[in-house]
Amino acid sequence: MASITVRNLDESVKSSLRVRAARHGWSMEQEIRQILQQTVAPEQAGQISFAERVNRRFASLKVESLPVPPRQIARTPPELDKP
Repeated sequence: MASITVRNLDESVKSSLRVRAARHGWSMEQEIRQILQQTVAPEQAGQISFAERVNRRFASLKVESLPVPPRQIARTPPELDKP
């Protein structure tokens, strides 16, 4: 976990944070963590996963119309009832 220090914070802002934290029932530090996470998380949500990028890339191919080859047995299954 990383830590940061915020200098030159207005006393009124600090008081407001203290009141907000008390209202939520946690520490001022946790309140600041929550505010930062709620602010930064939407930006991170804009980043899509590799799988989603692949899906978007090939979405226009209409895979439903592609022919499905018949299934074949990959190998002869072993006969378990014979020694």
